[in-house]
Amino acid sequence: VQLVESGGGLVQPGGSLRLSCAASGLPFRNYVMNWGRQAPGKGLEWISDINSDSSIPWYTDSVKGRFTISRDNAKNTLYLQMNNLKPEDTAVYYCATNGGVRGQWTQVTVSS
Repeated sequence: VQLVESGGGLVQPGGSLRLSCAASGLPFRNYVMNWGRQAPGKGLEWISDINSDSSIPWYTDSVKGRFTISRDNAKNTLYLQMNNLKPEDTAVYYCATNGGVRGQWTQVTVSS
C-alpha cells in the first residue's frame, strides 16, 4: 500500500498549486480520502476530505473557498487545488486514507 504526494513547491502569496496523491495497492475508490498539513512547530491539521463518490467534500474553515479537493477513482489519484495561497499555508502536506495509511509528504512554501 502506497500513497505518493507530488506538486508542492515555492509560490508567492496569492498564487496557486495543485497537489496530487497517487495511490497503489489498495481499493482506492472504497476509501474516504483526506488531506492534512503540518506547519513548522505546529501539530497535524486535517484540512479536507472527500468521500468515495466525491459527493460530500469537507474543508476546515481556514481553507474553505480557496482549496478544492477532488479525486479520480479511475486513476487512483486524489487532488488538492490550492488557490489564493497565504504564507500561513506554508506546511508539509499529506494525503491519507480514513484507515490511517499516510503518504510521505510534499512541501508547500508560500513566500514572496
